[in-house]
Amino acid sequence: MKKYTIPFLLLSLTLLACQDPSSSSSELVSSLPPSSQDNPNGILPLEPEETCLEPRLDTYWVCTWSDEFNGDQLNRDYWNVEVNGNGGGNNEAQYYLEENVAVEEGNLVITAKKETYINKQYTSGRINSRYKVSAKYGRVVFRAQMPAGRGTWAAVWMLPLFNRYGQWPNSGEIDILEYVGYDENRVFAATHTAKFNHTTNNNPSFGKTVEQAEEAMVTYEMIWSPGEIRVAADGDFYGTFRYIPQFNQDVTYDEVFPFDQEFYFIINLAIGGSWGGVEGIDNTIFPTQMKVDYLRLYEYDYAVDTFDPPVTPTNLATSQLENTIHWNRDFIGTKVEYYLIYVDGEFHRFTENNQFTFNNLVANQTYEVQVSAMDFLGRESAVTQPISFTFEG
Repeated sequence: MKKYTIPFLLLSLTLLACQDPSSSSSELVSSLPPSSQDNPNGILPLEPEETCLEPRLDTYWVCTWSDEFNGDQLNRDYWNVEVNGNGGGNNEAQYYLEENVAVEEGNLVITAKKETYINKQYTSGRINSRYKVSAKYGRVVFRAQMPAGRGTWAAVWMLPLFNRYGQWPNSGEIDILEYVGYDENRVFAATHTAKFNHTTNNNPSFGKTVEQAEEAMVTYEMIWSPGEIRVAADGDFYGTFRYIPQFNQDVTYDEVFPFDQEFYFIINLAIGGSWGGVEGIDNTIFPTQMKVDYLRLYEYDYAVDTFDPPVTPTNLATSQLENTIHWNRDFIGTKVEYYLIYVDGEFHRFTENNQFTFNNLVANQTYEVQVSAMDFLGRESAVTQPISFTFEG
């Protein structure tokens, strides 16, 4: 889940990708070091991070990284402090300074002030974990108290570590929590992608009323799994983002749901801007503060759970997009890591998403295509019934 989990994931995928395409999936799985018949890829149980004050959640979620914001200074092994007046791409009114970020009494404290700095009339703080802490899938949990006052715009959010699909918004943005002071006690979560983003006024978002969001610490969380992101406030899951290829047949999956890569954290308190400043800025509110008690990352301990093996994917079909197929993802019960694509009975490629676009086949030739699902333990489902597919050169 953190940056140092990447080598195992890459190793697992490389073992698949480097095989002879004519190899069967059973041969691919058997090339991984088996520990038992039920755990063919040999993953081991997770160990909690020692500094995490709540090492496990709901039995199978293990805390693999946390910042409890104890001590008297920010942990620079985890965080970068931004210093700039760029406006965050949203015409924000603040200049971010290092001195506006502090760790006090067990909390991260970001203070916004009414003061002139260079060409800005306000100062505030913003930190990010780029190249230090990142995650791909898992559960993010934090407690935070929102700033009071019209004109504030606080956020805990994520951006891609590497822009695999291109610059913003193509590689995605995950807003776990956003809060604008003029809309008191309403919290929001959103995603932004190439096809759906705020510049085109069509990005998906969810909102929830949270009493005393400005007066008390509230627990927020996100559960992020392949093809799905769920968000919660104080244990109430109020929003689900899912990739449904049947509804997006005009584009490849990455234009809709590019959330299959590492993302890093950003915590900031902006002033004004295209959303926070919609109703202006009340200059009597300053100084105002955003506080975060802790931020924790949890990984699911697949090695100790006894969940069912993956089921055969359903509704395999050709898409409106040229040379593309899609199928249904099972969001309930099974825990699919990726799908294996077969062409004329032989393994062709794998994908983490339930859409696949073919390349480098023979033009105008018809193939029999099948798909199977593989879970995080390396267990594979039966393949689908074949469908006929003609490759358009």
